[in-house]
Amino acid sequence: MGAETGNRAGERRIMAANGNETIFTMEATPLKYGQGASEEVGWEVKRLGVNRVMLVSDPGVVEAGITPRIQELIEAEGIEVEVFERARVEPTADSFQEAADFAKEGGFDGFVAVGGGTSIDTAKVSDLIATHGGEIMDYVNPPVGGGEAPPSPLMPLLAIPTTSGTGAEATTVAILDIPEQRVKTGISHAYLRPNRGLVDPNLTMSLPSEVTSSAGLDVVCHAAESYISKPYDERPKAESPDERPPYQGANPIADMWSSKALEYGGKYLRRAVENGEDVEARGAMMLGASLAGIGFGSAGVHIPHACAYPIAGLKHEYQPPGYPKDHPFVPHGWSVIVTSPAAFRFTYDAMPERHRHVAELLSGETIEKTDENTLPEILIQLMQDVGAPSGVRELGYDEDDIDDLVDGAMKQERLLVGAPKEVTEEDLANILRESMENW
Repeated sequence: MGAETGNRAGERRIMAANGNETIFTMEATPLKYGQGASEEVGWEVKRLGVNRVMLVSDPGVVEAGITPRIQELIEAEGIEVEVFERARVEPTADSFQEAADFAKEGGFDGFVAVGGGTSIDTAKVSDLIATHGGEIMDYVNPPVGGGEAPPSPLMPLLAIPTTSGTGAEATTVAILDIPEQRVKTGISHAYLRPNRGLVDPNLTMSLPSEVTSSAGLDVVCHAAESYISKPYDERPKAESPDERPPYQGANPIADMWSSKALEYGGKYLRRAVENGEDVEARGAMMLGASLAGIGFGSAGVHIPHACAYPIAGLKHEYQPPGYPKDHPFVPHGWSVIVTSPAAFRFTYDAMPERHRHVAELLSGETIEKTDENTLPEILIQLMQDVGAPSGVRELGYDEDDIDDLVDGAMKQERLLVGAPKEVTEEDLANILRESMENW
């Protein structure tokens, strides 16, 4: 063990001499977890010194009675609350803009989001624009947007997730669809990280099984992609701390969070989908989502997420079961998982041991011999067991769409640089072709 440690230290010195990164950063949202955690929201908001809150939510969460309860708890502390309940599932630049305009005009000094990643990301962007002004596209990641960085921290934001998937309460990104460019992308900066997350499994008990499936598979992909990403010390050294990206590559601390999330996903997702009242499974997936959010918030995601954005953004024809019927869209977790078997088949030769470890964590078994198909087969079995779409074709695409899908995926530069091996347009085309039907 000592020799291995010494060898690795020597490798790091060589990498430093070659201009590679030698530093990684571990930042995480302070989280309060457990049944009933959301009941402490009033105390938490008061502790942040906020006097007037924009409470961001969506119609489904409002209708479920969750948002009114959160509003009541905050107001009980003498804090003004104004509710914005029009957060759009799979948000667009326009839906973000509507919320940002509401935020600018409202005179708020703090934000609370209650809902899935949609509501939390909407609150992040509302906070950003209310604090620093500008246009949303100014901050969107290049090459799609201007990639501007906010100059200083935002007003306080408290996040209360009601799905067990995105981990948005623990991340520095906000994801949006830009229909006119037929692309999905994001805004990414450390200042977007919420000040605190209240993770309460009680809020997920009424989720439909399809939503639980998609959200849970997003957890699995977040954790697997971050664990199987290019190590931080194999990437070029940032010229200044300002330029060190939030997604830094695999590192020892992110590995711990991602590993536990993979264990939970393999052990509990099937149970949570099968029985929404399984409190243990719901709680484990809720915690797993936050753990994976911390892991990939440090290490990053890559090929499956890069492919997912054009899958969600190019066409708007798929009407997912179990979701609101107000507009067609591809749920994020399903858009990610459909290419993951082929993506990990492609990356296997760059990190065979890490692929084996992910396979073991998901299966809960020791696997002595692995090849490029071991992890993909475990993922496909999980997809089948939780009712996921069989592939990209089921989401409305065919071989004629591959070139456009590749073009959209190649725009996700900030993600693809984290893949454990170089990815070309031809590689992405092959991955998408293989992913048309996984079974």
